Amino acid sequence: MQNWIFDLRSRSFVLLVTAFVIVSLLVYFEITVEFDQSAILYFDSISGNSVLDLFMQSITEIGDIFYTLIFAIALILIKRTRRIGITIMILIVVSTILAGYIKCGVDRDRPDIEFSGYPFPIPIQPDTFSLFCEGSFNASFPSGHTTRAVIFGIILGYALSDRFPRGCYLLLIYPLLMSISRVYILQHYPMDVIGGAILGIFLAGVLAQKTKLYKILEKSKT
Repeated sequence: MQNWIFDLRSRSFVLLVTAFVIVSLLVYFEITVEFDQSAILYFDSISGNSVLDLFMQSITEIGDIFYTLIFAIALILIKRTRRIGITIMILIVVSTILAGYIKCGVDRDRPDIEFSGYPFPIPIQPDTFSLFCEGSFNASFPSGHTTRAVIFGIILGYALSDRFPRGCYLLLIYPLLMSISRVYILQHYPMDVIGGAILGIFLAGVLAQKTKLYKILEKSKT
């Protein structure tokens, strides 16, 4: 996972930016409407299993910005993981603001089907929104929850990649589950989470390079 961190002049940067622009344009011009609506109707039809419904809602609740900030602060307070915590904290703030303003530009509403599955004890909070953009509270693209989950998976996976070169990839299960849960509870369309995932990979790769996260691997070898 160590090659997931890259700089602005890399091929990875160009490919990810290009991919995100393409996905954004597909959504903006409503080219993927039929695919997204079909997926939403499918997930609506399979809800109703109390165990699965509660599991999916729990996963999506974990991705709320409040809990992610608490986790980042906890890492900052521990000297050994401080650089990891600072990197995650910066990424949470940047990704939340950036995703919010992209929502303003794309201006796509969330699915209009209400989740009919087993009720969750805690009300599910809406995704990222922009403080200075009217209507963004209900905007859908990209998924901020997915963006943050991908950031966590990549940064923590990178931090553990030297010690667990194969096992670190298991941390990518978290963003995968988050992506599925956001569509399952009808908060997002599939293209929203795809866009959020690309954005998360892009931000994690660039900003982790800027915060010199690679130094934690150098320390582990000394």
